[in-house]
This record gives sequence, structure tokens and C-alpha cells, in this order.
Amino acid sequence: MTDHEQIRALVHRWAEAVHRGDLDTVLADHADDIVMFDVPPPHDGVRGIDAYRETWPPFFEWQASGAVFEVVDLDVTAGDDVAYAHALLLCATPEQLAEKPDVRLRLTLGLRREGERWVVAHEHHSFADVS
Repeated sequence: MTDHEQIRALVHRWAEAVHRGDLDTVLADHADDIVMFDVPPPHDGVRGIDAYRETWPPFFEWQASGAVFEVVDLDVTAGDDVAYAHALLLCATPEQLAEKPDVRLRLTLGLRREGERWVVAHEHHSFADVS
């Protein structure tokens, strides 16, 4: 499997785990020193796998209300030891999508190779201002 294929599989595996509320799989391919900038506070980001882990339970509760979380577009660029990926995702309830069908969550990932595997070292989520 090429680096591009490995990273694409990692992103899809992560997104599917987010949708299922599977915290172990959400965390599995993330570096211990992950930095994440997310839509909800804290707006200065979270640092470290423990802080990253703590962000997910409230999202899983919201997700369980019937929201979708699905990769609709993904691009990967990989070097020997570092890579980045950017994606657009459906991340909304059916009601939100009915009101704003074009809204997409923007995802940017910075990855690095650790041994024989890729891990996410930087993760950024955002929404465009669609008001």
C-alpha cells in the first residue's frame, strides 16, 4: 500500500470511528503530542493525546442524535516523513443540512511517519461563515 493509500485509509477509518463513537479507533492513529484546533472552545486548541481524548464525548453525544459525519472530498500529499491531508466532510444533523445543504466541515491534518506508520500530529477543523 502506498503512503497516499495508507493516509487515505487512516482518514476514512478515523471518520467512520467518529461517526460510530468509537473513541479507541478515533485516537489510534494520533501522536501523543497531537495539537488540535477545533470549532468549539477552547479556541487556542488542545495539546496532547489526553486533552484530545477529552474533546470527543460531547461530540459523540451530539453525533448520536442522528447527525452525519462523512468524508466527501479528500486530498493527500505525502513526503518521506511528513504529509498533509485536507478534506471536506458532511458534519450536521439532517435538519441543519436541509437548512444549509452546502455546509461542509473543513479538515486539515498534518501527519508524520513514526516507524512504519503514519500518525496525525496536527488536526484542524473549521466551518466557513455561511450565515
